[in-house]
Amino acid sequence: MARKKSGKRGKAAKQAKQNAEYEREDLKKAPHTFVIARGKVGNNVGQLVKDMRRVMEPFTASNLKVRKKNVLKDFVAVAGPLGVTHLVIFTKTDKGVNMKFSRLPRGPTLSFKVDSYALCKDVLSTLKRQQTYASQFQHSPLLVLNNLAREGMHFKLMSTMFQNMFPSINIHRLKLNTIKRCVLFTYDPDTNMVDFRHYNIKVVPIGMSRGVKKLLQSKVPNLKKYEDVSEYILGGGNLSESEAEPDGDQNEVDLPQQVAGRGNEASQKSAIRLTEIGPRLRLQLVKIEEGLCEGDVIFHQFVTKSAKEIEELKERREEKKMIKAQRKAEQDANIKKKEQLKEENKQRSLAGIKRKQKDNTAVNEENPEDSSDDDTKYYRQEVGEEPDADLMLSRTSKRKPGRQDFSEKRKRPRSESRPQGAHGNRNFKKPRREGPGKPGFKGQKGGFKRKQFDEGKGTGEQKKFGPKGKVYRVKGTKGPMKGKRSR
Repeated sequence: MARKKSGKRGKAAKQAKQNAEYEREDLKKAPHTFVIARGKVGNNVGQLVKDMRRVMEPFTASNLKVRKKNVLKDFVAVAGPLGVTHLVIFTKTDKGVNMKFSRLPRGPTLSFKVDSYALCKDVLSTLKRQQTYASQFQHSPLLVLNNLAREGMHFKLMSTMFQNMFPSINIHRLKLNTIKRCVLFTYDPDTNMVDFRHYNIKVVPIGMSRGVKKLLQSKVPNLKKYEDVSEYILGGGNLSESEAEPDGDQNEVDLPQQVAGRGNEASQKSAIRLTEIGPRLRLQLVKIEEGLCEGDVIFHQFVTKSAKEIEELKERREEKKMIKAQRKAEQDANIKKKEQLKEENKQRSLAGIKRKQKDNTAVNEENPEDSSDDDTKYYRQEVGEEPDADLMLSRTSKRKPGRQDFSEKRKRPRSESRPQGAHGNRNFKKPRREGPGKPGFKGQKGGFKRKQFDEGKGTGEQKKFGPKGKVYRVKGTKGPMKGKRSR
């Protein structure tokens, strides 16, 4: 019986299909961003990088691992296959924190000085009720640019860069339930600063009393303090200050679609409320470069150069490029030269090996008997006799001509004066040596010899005396015995 194919069914299959459609339409066309830090930035700036990645979700690498040895070229190399279009770089110097927005792969690059910043945890700690949940970051935020439509090339480049970092909105296909967050860039002409804010979007119904609104949006409250439900409704429903926020024309809209939440029906008025979730940045534009963190400076906030100085900088930059290209060409030529020499040495070595093999073959053909590997012929040549059949092995071995065969070396005849076991047998006794010798040894003239004493100590007792008359061995006695040296 054939098995059924396993797969997702029901709600899971529907959700997977929706996710696949969303990936096909949005992920491929939407701009993707890398948020990284270069150099030593510290814990606070490192946390700011993580918060900024949170803002750019879902079209960013939230868990991107950056090593110390990684350079800018590494990110540019992988940006193409992964579809990454923008790069946000944080750096830290003695003067402060810097932030760069770059368009991959050829620029331009906008360099900002971070005048001040606040992390997400700092912003959320000031709120009475935090409006953060996981589904907020499943869709990209809504971009709002305020007061950036000004005269000047740098304003146009700023607004274009910020717009291209976030996916565009198709009004006809937009679903209001996917808009959960908002990113705001506001330019302050008095301070020449750009304020960055990140908000959560909440839609609440209007046109009803606060008590009824709370009944619709939350669970049934505890009404034991009231005699009638009308007291609760007319009394405002014990709303907090944040819940009792007054609505007006500035935040009321007619909903074209039904939005998640009780009371948010289509073609009815609802109020939009924003809650800041962080991070918070205050940026100052310093300069705009033509390339990716290099190239001609299109705009500089503090430095102004004449046309002559700009021309000199271009010539100097072109000269550096020429020197770099020349050095690279020299390196490539050196590499090719080394590879060529290596190949020549290899061919020369192979030719020498072949020539040596030919010489050895010619020598073997001239002297076929010397190259014979027959043990019988070798034995006949060295010994001069015919070998016994039992002594020869069935397997033959190759021997070089004129080399001594140590396996057939004759053993030296053993001397009669050195009986077997003289070196390895403990019980072998060396014969006594007569004549003059060293003092205190056997055979010394006028010295002592082994004697037997029968003086009532028992027969068969034997003593051995050292040079000073001390006993060092006793046989046939019990316990140690003392004696004097006899003369």
